[in-house]
Amino acid sequence: SRFVRIINAQLMEKVMQLNIIKIGGNVIDNEEELKQFLARFASLQGYKILVHGGGKIASELGLKLNISPQYVQGRRITDSATLQLVSMVYGGLINKDLVVKLQLLGCNAMGLSGADGALIRAKKRAVAEVDFGFVGDLNTDSVNSSLLFNLLQMGIVPVIAPLSLGEETLLNTNADTIAQELAKAMSANFKVQLIYCFDKRGVLRDIKDEHSVIPTIDHANYLLLKEQGLIADGMIPKLDNAFQAINQGVSKVILGHADAIVELLNGNSGTCIS
Repeated sequence: SRFVRIINAQLMEKVMQLNIIKIGGNVIDNEEELKQFLARFASLQGYKILVHGGGKIASELGLKLNISPQYVQGRRITDSATLQLVSMVYGGLINKDLVVKLQLLGCNAMGLSGADGALIRAKKRAVAEVDFGFVGDLNTDSVNSSLLFNLLQMGIVPVIAPLSLGEETLLNTNADTIAQELAKAMSANFKVQLIYCFDKRGVLRDIKDEHSVIPTIDHANYLLLKEQGLIADGMIPKLDNAFQAINQGVSKVILGHADAIVELLNGNSGTCIS
């Protein structure tokens, strides 16, 4: 019957694999590393989404335009001039450069910000001890998952800039958070793997030893490693976000180096959070 066919189609959609891969400045700022990553990314089969950060380009261009970068607690303050700057660089220069490079590799990429098709909505961060300016915070209803689903079904690979749609303007938004919210939202239709590419081979037992990668971490193990001081500083929010994603339907979160993207997906490199 038609009802059975619909149910079967929904069950098929539920088990389809989707890889959401986030890259940051450590890849974007290195021309050769970016070239190699994009070639590997383009070769990946199946559904995939690329989320990118900003790297040093916005800060370097800002200095030429007399817009000095301001940071508090490692986070960029986004005043009106900086918002114009990051909109140009993240949504334009970087995003379209990635799209062009992927198209030339035979990957049918489409560059998007959160404003395109109201893909990612956000609230302007409330002023507390620090006024971060035009920075967007996301929630569970932020992502237009039906738009992404339709694009993926059309064979399009979304390349998403770290900009969201606010109530009055674009908002600068953390790329890690965007990747996480995309992964959670798309888990309703896909078996989602979320891959964070950063400048280490994975979560390291000894920060000075690149070979001391912890291959798998569950929540109990994570709490123990934190208590022992083996996981600290900037790795804590990454892993907190990873477990939050796992608890909200994401199949797997993987952390590792961009030059091993194929191995990360095959389970032969990096750290797997499950």
